[in-house]
Amino acid sequence: MSARMTRTFALSLALLAALSGCVRIGAKPPGTFLTLTPDAAPTAGATSSGTLSEATVVLEPSAAASISVLRIPVQIDASNVAYIRGTQWVERPSRAFQHLLADTLRARGKGLVVETDRATTGTRIGGQLLAMGFDAQTRSAVVRFDAMKWLAGGKIETRRFESTVRGVDPSPNEIGPALNKAANKVAGEIADWVG
Repeated sequence: MSARMTRTFALSLALLAALSGCVRIGAKPPGTFLTLTPDAAPTAGATSSGTLSEATVVLEPSAAASISVLRIPVQIDASNVAYIRGTQWVERPSRAFQHLLADTLRARGKGLVVETDRATTGTRIGGQLLAMGFDAQTRSAVVRFDAMKWLAGGKIETRRFESTVRGVDPSPNEIGPALNKAANKVAGEIADWVG
């Protein structure tokens, strides 16, 4: 390769690098990203041990289609859903809720708690996340979860949990903390139910 070709190639790369800061490819990123933070988490250095068959396994729940995305849904009425602009989840809401529930169980000293989708003979907690968003008619953040508890011996129990935080504006600054509060309440109630 000649010196001239090398210079031309280097100049082309430099121009491309300079333009990459000026040109946006794809959609504009949201202003904020939301996540769930547990009210109670295990202390640093806390340990537990055992086998998978002795553990409480927290499965990633399935999720309704409107919340199987990173956007925050707004239930406008019984049949219309929109999404809040300017914010989205850091990860799938179902995965974030799995982490929150597992941390809540660990903080309450429920023994060995693991997050996996592997089959086990021990206690498994899963279910379906039905709502994690904003209800426009009631101006509320809503978290609704149909829980399933599989116990050793094949026994299955189900229960619906729901928490609503009222008086919320559909802005990222208000909806994030309200959804976190509602999700923590549901996770706490599930932890009580698990026993």
